[in-house]
Amino acid sequence: MSYFTVFKMRLRMELQYRGAMIGGILCQMFFGLILVALYRALYAGKPQSVPIENVAIYVWLQQAFFRMMLASDSELVDKIRSGDISYDLCRPVNMYGFYYARIMAQKLMGSLMRAVPMLVMAFVLPRGWGVSLPESGLGLLAAVPALFLGLLCVCALENITVAFTMITLDPRGMQGLLNLLMLTLSGNLLPLTLFPESWQKIITFFPYAQLLDAPIRLYTGEYAPGDAFRVYVLQSFWVVVLIGLGVSMWNANRKRMIVQGG
Repeated sequence: MSYFTVFKMRLRMELQYRGAMIGGILCQMFFGLILVALYRALYAGKPQSVPIENVAIYVWLQQAFFRMMLASDSELVDKIRSGDISYDLCRPVNMYGFYYARIMAQKLMGSLMRAVPMLVMAFVLPRGWGVSLPESGLGLLAAVPALFLGLLCVCALENITVAFTMITLDPRGMQGLLNLLMLTLSGNLLPLTLFPESWQKIITFFPYAQLLDAPIRLYTGEYAPGDAFRVYVLQSFWVVVLIGLGVSMWNANRKRMIVQGG
């Protein structure tokens, strides 16, 4: 019950940042249009095996849920650096679950606040420039659970980043490295569907591809609805592995933590 309370409080806190939401929407809309224009220019010179309509959808969905990828709990990082995390260690709750609920609420609400208006505007754009509904309604239905499992996976990755911060006390190095891996191997910098087939067989097994690439492929039809169960199993596998790794790292850090500051 305490974790659900933390979840609700963080949701309400995210609703207060309306100015940041508007700025984020405008920024991601701009980058979305630029990226689609670049891919259309690439296709004009050399058409690819993946239809440009699917690439446009891929770009817009990645931009719409960009907040889910890179949102971090800056308050927790500040507590680690200042030593105020010692107060949280006195709470009668599991600290990993406590902050997992916080980051999930932050990523969920931040994504919805930006994704809904962005996708509405992207649906208005002409075909090949914006987003269209999938040919099969099953593709849309299959993408929703995959997106939720991707959220669970990215929250687990974020808590692993925090675990490294507890050791180094500086989030910039490790967080920068993990964010670079996430953006590259999740398809945010370049859609994974445009990678060579031999590369895709390896990259799509990594946890980063489970965040947004897998749900988008179900939406666009790159993965048939019949492949949904296989996708869910792989995503669930990584959720369990990453949460298990994160919990073990947090527990180890708690035993040997040295609080900095006064």
